[in-house]
Parts: sequence; C-alpha cells; structure tokens
Amino acid sequence: MSTEPEINSNGVDRPESDYSRPTKRDPRGMRTGYTTGTTAAAAAKAAVILMLSGKALEEVSVPLPGGQGYATLNVHNSWAMEPSEGVRCSVIKDGGDDPDVTHGAEIIVGVWRLPDGIKGLQITGGPGVGTVTRPGTGIEVGEPAVTRVPRRMMADAVVEGLEACGWPAETGVRARISVPNGEEIAKQTTNARLGVLNGISILGSTGVVQPFSTAAWRASVHLAIDVAATNGLDHVVLSTGTRSEQYTRELLDLPDMAYVEAGIFSGPSMKRCVNKGIKRVAHVGMVGKFSKMAMGYFVTHVAGNQVDTGFLAELAAQCGASAELQEEMRNAASGRHFQELAQEHDVMDVFPIMCELVCQQAQKYLGQDSDEAQDDAIIVDALCFDFEGNLLGSASTSPDGIPMRGQASTAANVDD
Repeated sequence: MSTEPEINSNGVDRPESDYSRPTKRDPRGMRTGYTTGTTAAAAAKAAVILMLSGKALEEVSVPLPGGQGYATLNVHNSWAMEPSEGVRCSVIKDGGDDPDVTHGAEIIVGVWRLPDGIKGLQITGGPGVGTVTRPGTGIEVGEPAVTRVPRRMMADAVVEGLEACGWPAETGVRARISVPNGEEIAKQTTNARLGVLNGISILGSTGVVQPFSTAAWRASVHLAIDVAATNGLDHVVLSTGTRSEQYTRELLDLPDMAYVEAGIFSGPSMKRCVNKGIKRVAHVGMVGKFSKMAMGYFVTHVAGNQVDTGFLAELAAQCGASAELQEEMRNAASGRHFQELAQEHDVMDVFPIMCELVCQQAQKYLGQDSDEAQDDAIIVDALCFDFEGNLLGSASTSPDGIPMRGQASTAANVDD
C-alpha cells in the first residue's frame, strides 16, 4: 500500500487564495489568470524535478505559448510514492478575475520514467479528467480530454524539468493528470454534450485567461458547432441563454448535441454553421436580444447596443397599438417591460413580426437574401419566449415552417 508523505518545504498546504504568483493586469486593471493547460504543465514540471532530484519545489515557471514568456505558479502539494507509482505534484488553477467553474480546482500530475528506448511524453488521464467519446473535438476518441496546446505546453515543461536535472530532453516520461472532484465540476460545463465524459477538459490556446474573455466564449461555441457537424447533425439550435434553450427542448425533437448556447454570438455562430455545412439553424431567445437581432445586430452584448424601445413601439404600431400605448412602450424600461405592456394590451402580433424580422435579418447578415442565393441558403427559424417559457412568436424561412414536437409544423414563411 502506497503512502503519500507531504514533502513541501513549507510543510503545510497553501491557503486557497494563494494560487499563483501575481499575474498581469489588463488595461481595465483586471487580473489575468492561467488556464488548466498552464496549470497542468506547471504540475508536470514540478513532478519531473521531484522525481529526478528529490527536490520539492514551492513554485515553478513554465513557458507560455506564442513567445509570451513564462508563468510562475505555486506548487500546492507534492507526494513521494512507491517506485511503481511515481511521484505527484499539484497546482491550483487560478482563473484571475475571470473565475469559471474550474477556478480553484487542484490539478495533480503524476510522472514515471518510461523504459529505455521509449522517448518523449505520454499523457494519460486519471480520475476527474474527461475522456473523449465522440469525434469533432480535435482529440482522438478514447483519449483524455487534453487539447493540443496544453499537450505541447506539458511536453515543453517536462523537457525543461529533465534538462534542469541533467537528463536528456528525449527521456521517456509518462504523465497522468487527475482532478479531485473533476467529475462533479464537469457537470457545470457542456462537456457531456460534446461527448467528453467523466471529468473536465484540460484546455487553453494561449495559456492565459483574459478576464471575461469573449474570445474564449466564442471559441467554446464554435467547438460545440464543430462537434455537431462532425457527428452528422444538420439542424442546430442557437440559444441566447440557458432558459430559452430549456424551453426549446420542449418543442423540438433534437439530440442534446444540437443545442448550442451561443449567447451574444448569434451571428458568428450562424456563420460557423454555414461553413460547417449545417442546413438549418434555429435562433431562440427572449424579447430583449430578439429585438436587437430583428434590427440586424447579431452580436448582442448589452454594452454594444441597448434595447431600442422606439423600434419596438413602431412594430406595435403596425399591430394596432394606440398612440398612448406606443408612447408608453417607447418609454419602457427594458425589453421585458415592453413585453408586459404588449401582453397587457393584447398586442401579441408584435412577437411573430419580430421573429420574421430576425429571420430576414439573418439571411441578410449571411448574404443569402437575394433570389439567386435562395437555393443554397441555410434555413433559419426564430422562436421567442417569455420568461415563463411560453412561446410568444415564431417564424421560419422554410415554406414548411418549424417542425414542432407532437404537432404540425408552424411559423410564418418569410420567403414570400
């Protein structure tokens, strides 16, 4: 039976707040963090040095991709194992001022020397690291969910550890990554939908987490679309949020993989679907974001454009709203307030009209609004919900409407 004596030179676990050396701050003064890939690379280098020198480090520096220099992270814990089980070191993942569900997770890497004649780094997954079960993620099915850049970072970090101890860079090493509680953490991610099961993914294309990074958000959305396309899905739902996705599941009979939370990136996500050969997309959301999309805004961040209640009042005028109601709608405090006014005064036709405009603007955004483009145009659906999940309106560019679960297809055809 193995023992796990703690041999950190400081003799105690570090407090949870002491994850890494102070990281840089972006122009807004917000602290950047490190990805799970950087964290795993740091743990791997520390473990190699412990294995070969017997020295337990308090901190370790690893190279960042793209010539960004080095990241220095604290080593949280170190264990000397029986020879057959190698040694292990752990580092706490620090997301900076952009904490996600993996912020504070302990990334443990155990290392072993491979037999003579076997060169390079072999990476395996332990408890809490997901396994890839579907194509489309860029990782072979059956492999641990460690993406390309983190694999390269770990390989570079291991070479540095070998050379620091006077060993040849090509020495064969096996590194096993595990994450305590990783399976529970993964339940808060979209991993299962992507076919990554039983744990988190080790990710990060730059090694650094930018605070509130829209680039990372967009990349995760694109990955979800890529997985759906690779697995042969030709109908994808792009939701603006979790609730609208949940409501849509009650209406459309589609596999779990078809649902993508595009958030503010409705337009870029739609273009990604076109590029991947997906034949049909459904935009689903609530009044606020739908009002922006109906005006042609397909990146709908609140900081980029506010809900235009004057535009909404004009739509209501087309549906017979009185002058007094139009004025009240122009002064509405939010999209939800406008919705409540429309419901209170039975101006419900405004919502299907809004959905029709979403479809028309989507075609225009894609350059598919001309007669010549119609033959190859992607089908666009739009479903708008209230906050309780009631369908306020819908529309489609398909003459057959939207294939609803358990009922005839419905929605206005906006190609006419």
